[in-house]
Amino acid sequence: QVQFVESGGGLVQPGESLRLSCLASGFTFSAHSLQWYRQIPGKTRELVASSPRKGNDFYAQSVKSRFTISRNNALNTVYLEMNNLKPEDTGVYYCHADGYSTWGQGTRVTVSS
Repeated sequence: QVQFVESGGGLVQPGESLRLSCLASGFTFSAHSLQWYRQIPGKTRELVASSPRKGNDFYAQSVKSRFTISRNNALNTVYLEMNNLKPEDTGVYYCHADGYSTWGQGTRVTVSS
């Protein structure tokens, strides 16, 4: 059974940082591209960053140079380091693996002064 458990969200002020973690299980983690998505209130879920099995990571233009995706295949965990957070980064963040339709509960990030 494929599962994703996201953690690390919270309430922060603009300019601060957060590190999200996602523990995955039920599939061969290292064989898949991993992604972070976010859902902002009133909008559809959007791709934030992607870590392929091989090749370069992808970032949405809005987070490029502020967010960094990384993965630890030995721990079945993917991370999202978020720096210089902005109010428009507020939303629920989800991790995902290509080839699967399962989603976790997400972790909520709120950026507000």
